[in-house]
Amino acid sequence: AATSSDEEDDSDSSTKPIRSEKKKNPASLFQTGGDPPKEKKSKKKVPLKGAESEEDTPETLQKNSNRKGKAKKSKKKEERPPSPVIEVDNLEEFVLQPAPQGVTIKCRVTRDKRGMDRGLYPTYYLHLDNDKKVFLLAGRKRKKSKTSNYLISIDPTDLSRGGENFIGKLRSNLMGTRFTVFDNGANPDRANADWSNVRQELSAVVYETNVLGFKGPRKMTVIIPGMNADCERVPIRPRNDNDGLLMRWQNRNMDNVIELHNKAPVWNDETQSYVLNFHGRVTHASVKNFQIVHSSDPDYIVMQFGRVADDAFTMDYNYPLCAVQAFAIALSSFDGKLACE
Repeated sequence: AATSSDEEDDSDSSTKPIRSEKKKNPASLFQTGGDPPKEKKSKKKVPLKGAESEEDTPETLQKNSNRKGKAKKSKKKEERPPSPVIEVDNLEEFVLQPAPQGVTIKCRVTRDKRGMDRGLYPTYYLHLDNDKKVFLLAGRKRKKSKTSNYLISIDPTDLSRGGENFIGKLRSNLMGTRFTVFDNGANPDRANADWSNVRQELSAVVYETNVLGFKGPRKMTVIIPGMNADCERVPIRPRNDNDGLLMRWQNRNMDNVIELHNKAPVWNDETQSYVLNFHGRVTHASVKNFQIVHSSDPDYIVMQFGRVADDAFTMDYNYPLCAVQAFAIALSSFDGKLACE
């Protein structure tokens, strides 16, 4: 069924890494021109301490809908595998920088509904899911906006459009089924001579509308800029509405553009629900739970998102996504899309 639920799953935690066990370099999936990607990138802006555990433990399945199964609720507290220790020296640089290859950045999203209008306009916070719980981003839906419009900031207390902490935004179409993620660059109307100050489109999300009467898991398409030979994001700076990621995707003009999809959950007769393997990182069934993959390698999880409490979710992302891209994709799943329910 397509309504969310807080039903707990009787699953054990697992430290099995999210990334693919295949020998091929996943970077090749996202490269859009130039020389083959380098196997090792010597220059890293963000020093990383610690690594993912390579232990091969039994996989766990996590419900993705609200059909009640016969499984008993687990009495033991869920222990989720934490993120490797990551030092964030420059927050603005870190949140826009692709995840290092071979490392899963594990985060936690919390939703704050407290306050006069936060029931309608909650604030969402993104932290690293480790002992230090380092703050990364905050997001909130703008009031008085014709379409859904979320501002993303690197300061948990400053969510203003004109503030220096504004790092990006998520904007939807009128139907609430298509979303575009921008960085904090200028509107094309205010472009300088060489267009270098114009905002980049970091990603787009398309939710497939369901036929009347059809219920089931959501279908998502995620469109992101490709990566160059140096494993850096190719800048997409549209000069008008006909040049953005959504229009390029719609017109199948896929130069420097990568198409991703959510992994289709599998129906489980025993639990009477759709299930996905979240490797112990998700503990509650919800229609919002999803994993994003490339069709050429469905074992390499680019991003996964899922509920762990009423107002808490885990969000893990891998190369080539950055924190702003992943957080904005997660925010789109909170939006009220009547056409998709």
